[in-house]
Amino acid sequence: MGFDLRQVVAGILTLTMFVMLGQMIKRDHFDSPQEKLPGGAQDSQVIERGGLVKLSKSSKGPWIEDIEELKPCWSTVFDQNEIEQSRGYVTFSLTNGPEYHVSQIADAMVVARYLSATLVLPDIRGSKPGDERTFEDIYDVEKFMKSLEGVVKVAKGLPDQISIRDLAAVKVPNRVTEDYIMENVEPVFKSKGNIRLATYFPTANMRKTAQKSSSDSVACLGMFGTLELQPEVNEVIDSMVERLRTLSRKSNGQFIAVDLRVEVLENKNCHGSGSRAKSCYDAQEIALFLRKVGFDADTTIYLTQSRWDNSLSVLKDIFPRTYTKENIMPKDKKGKFLASEGSEFEKVIDFYICSRSDVFVPAISGLFYANVAGKRIASGKPQILVPAEIPGTSALVTNYLSPYVSKKNHLVYSCFC
Repeated sequence: MGFDLRQVVAGILTLTMFVMLGQMIKRDHFDSPQEKLPGGAQDSQVIERGGLVKLSKSSKGPWIEDIEELKPCWSTVFDQNEIEQSRGYVTFSLTNGPEYHVSQIADAMVVARYLSATLVLPDIRGSKPGDERTFEDIYDVEKFMKSLEGVVKVAKGLPDQISIRDLAAVKVPNRVTEDYIMENVEPVFKSKGNIRLATYFPTANMRKTAQKSSSDSVACLGMFGTLELQPEVNEVIDSMVERLRTLSRKSNGQFIAVDLRVEVLENKNCHGSGSRAKSCYDAQEIALFLRKVGFDADTTIYLTQSRWDNSLSVLKDIFPRTYTKENIMPKDKKGKFLASEGSEFEKVIDFYICSRSDVFVPAISGLFYANVAGKRIASGKPQILVPAEIPGTSALVTNYLSPYVSKKNHLVYSCFC
């Protein structure tokens, strides 16, 4: 006789809820108020963690309030003499999605300023052959160029007399240092006069370091002060966020965004070994995690998965208000923005919805998580929960805040005050 996985999970959850009820009754009699599970009758409580976050008083469930938006603390005054005489051109492409774009922009700006070179507006290339777009297809060109005034010279294209074939290809590590540029990039630039830059990523973490550099302000501006979406893309994301809030009436318009992509899970070893934590979680594990930290069945969830997959049904059984892009995107926009699975448009939509949701849960570790975290922290949205296998029946939601928030160790804290 076969077993339906969803029936088994539903049975486990039913048993879990009875145990949780018993635990809550016990706590009402014996435990201190600070130890109670957020949600239900405890909604009026405020639980703080290092002064960083507090639970919402007005919402049902363990929702965490926004904090005041952080202020940029990088220098906005740059030596104009360093960019007066352009000595050549630096070209590059934005690739692999917006989580990479912000780092690629920052590295190109640091290199171009160090070399006193003119930065050429990049094109955008997806992971699939032929998926190429202009910068203005996704980002606001005029705002980008204005943000670089007085910092780096920018041109919309190479002069006609310079052939792409004449550009010297140079690779630099993400968060490139001035020492690296001096030793590995400047000699090539002086020899060839113009270069094509490509950033590689030795690591996916974005933890801040103690090392300081004169280029830090340029890098901070590049990552957090240059890229804005062009109006049509912004309007699509606005409409999708508004749709999610409308679907979340029972949770005061609040929703969770979960970065969960089935094709990534299938190609990634998610199991930890020894002291190493798991690097990704599937739909069933995410469902159990969210229930154990106190979210109820009326919670609205947005998934970054491009199209619905049967493996997600176990999550929808527990949280019926679970949606992908195809459920909430305006019909008249699907032809352009959902034309091909995994396109740059879809990646941009995911990145910005995850940056604006009331809670963000990265089911997959990596640069998407790291750079969404940076954008959220800067905008006063520290509600980033890192999933885990919770051994008991319940846990405080604040125990699972991202270390980027709880330890304030994200690069963004070097750029904002």
